[in-house]
Amino acid sequence: MDRLQAYLSEYAESHQNKTNILIHKICVPAIMFSVLGIFKALPVPASWPLWLDWSVVLLGLAFAFYASFKNVRLFVAMIVMTFPMVLILELLRPRFFLLSLFLFIVAWIFQFVGHKIEGKKPSFFKDLLFLLVGPVWVMKALAAKVNINLF
Repeated sequence: MDRLQAYLSEYAESHQNKTNILIHKICVPAIMFSVLGIFKALPVPASWPLWLDWSVVLLGLAFAFYASFKNVRLFVAMIVMTFPMVLILELLRPRFFLLSLFLFIVAWIFQFVGHKIEGKKPSFFKDLLFLLVGPVWVMKALAAKVNINLF
């Protein structure tokens, strides 16, 4: 758990400004959704089963990272965050690629604007794993709003 707290503490250092925090609470899930959509649109080998695409591979890697924290509540929270995204992408099939690409670009623009306001570089410039920590940070804040302690 100490490693998770260290990640979240370091992430929080560059997310102190209220405007930047709000931008991130909206744009981090939007980026996550858009990345899943972009990966879902990538071609896969014909030998793969219908349910398997690159977004599933990406989610497998992300959930391996989340499982490494050995926190069931955190793991379930990330499933709760991700499941609606996957469901929406399936419902939008096959018209999700351009939407995902547009959302990805717009959300990243807002993220960088937020960091400009904050006056600090994004955490992932130091370590790419912070791209997976951002969604945890968002879910921790959402869970706290409904009196659920993830850790």
